[in-house]
Amino acid sequence: MKLKAYKYQGAGNDFVIVDNRDGKLSLTTEQINWLCDRRFGIGGDGLMILGPSEKYDFSMRYFNADGPEGTMCGNGGRCLVAFAAHLGVKKFEFEAIDGYHIATVEDFTPHRCIVRLRMVDLKECRRFAEQSFFLNTGSPHYVEFVKDLANYPVDEKGKYWRYYHEFVGGTNVNFVEPCENKIKVRTYERGVEAETWACGTGVTASSICTWLQTRSHYSSCVKVNDTITHVKYDIEALGDKLAVEFDFNEKDNSFTNIFLTGPATFVFSTEIDMQK
Repeated sequence: MKLKAYKYQGAGNDFVIVDNRDGKLSLTTEQINWLCDRRFGIGGDGLMILGPSEKYDFSMRYFNADGPEGTMCGNGGRCLVAFAAHLGVKKFEFEAIDGYHIATVEDFTPHRCIVRLRMVDLKECRRFAEQSFFLNTGSPHYVEFVKDLANYPVDEKGKYWRYYHEFVGGTNVNFVEPCENKIKVRTYERGVEAETWACGTGVTASSICTWLQTRSHYSSCVKVNDTITHVKYDIEALGDKLAVEFDFNEKDNSFTNIFLTGPATFVFSTEIDMQK
């Protein structure tokens, strides 16, 4: 079987993408792992399938690089929207494993789009320690504030927290250093089992935790009414710059209207012989 596959990257977070809107494609765990392998396949931090949907414009399925289906991927979602736009899709309401999403293409070129993607609302964020939190922004994330992020042992510390016994099923791990007018984030991703160049749900989680930790510092914020504040963070990941914005409700400490914005870039397309 020959498979038409596409490579996209969002802030250096790269993905294999296939179009399965006709619903005919079925890939095994082993095939997905092989396609994502950087030596023997196409190579990617994960694989996504653009599929049909009865309710919305399309569906998104995300698979970790090691093969199993994963939870929501924010950068992946933006790349899938850019892929759909390049295929001629005009509306971007879709369903993923964590529910409904909507996106807009803020800037379109045949190779690069700026995509603004709505993430799921958040009603619970657990303070884990004085400098750390645990929360789920579509995928589970441990977030810790550190100093000198550029020289921080992300792989060593990431492996420790990724398998920490309190996080059932494992977690993604983010290390955050707030700086003037922005926050810097580095992420160790489960499924990849290594540091990636960016993580969409990770920078979303990091922004929310930065607000809880520092409030108005390092962000731009506008008071909407007596209880709601609109907050925006500029984020520097290893691969590119991203932005996260949300509404914070002081009454119940909830976060709504969460949006992740950043680039999604076409790398190449290929036809690969599925030998496995």
